[in-house]
Amino acid sequence: MTAGESLLVDTNVLLSATDRSRTEHARARQLFGRCRNAGVHPTWCGQIMREYLVVATRPINANGLGLALTDALENVRRLQRNMVLLHETEQVALTLLKLVQESGVTGKRIHDANLAAVAQTHGVPAIVTLDAGGFAAYGAVRALNLEQLWAETVP
Repeated sequence: MTAGESLLVDTNVLLSATDRSRTEHARARQLFGRCRNAGVHPTWCGQIMREYLVVATRPINANGLGLALTDALENVRRLQRNMVLLHETEQVALTLLKLVQESGVTGKRIHDANLAAVAQTHGVPAIVTLDAGGFAAYGAVRALNLEQLWAETVP
């Protein structure tokens, strides 16, 4: 990643930045400062915002963070100040349909296909995620884990 490029930040990275018990918490928390220092623009879309709110407010015993709605919404407001929102346009929908048809993915994997479609449509070259394998079917967008991202960015 070089200065001026954008990076789509997957929901699992944002959840790790929020949840101190997650293995990648420290690295995920550093994401925004490291991107700012490298001149890289973190981005997200409505799907990522929705997924974040779903997991953040879901009870801990149901694989959520168990946050109060007010706390989860405050986290989203902080994220909004540090990220560019990419709109899910008609072109994103058309790209999604093409990616799904070409890759043959089904079920929950279509969520990742949509993120790849958002990134591809908006010219975002990479997605930072804790599940890089989930994006392997979409060659136009690189999936990086946090370690790879730091290896490819300045400071």
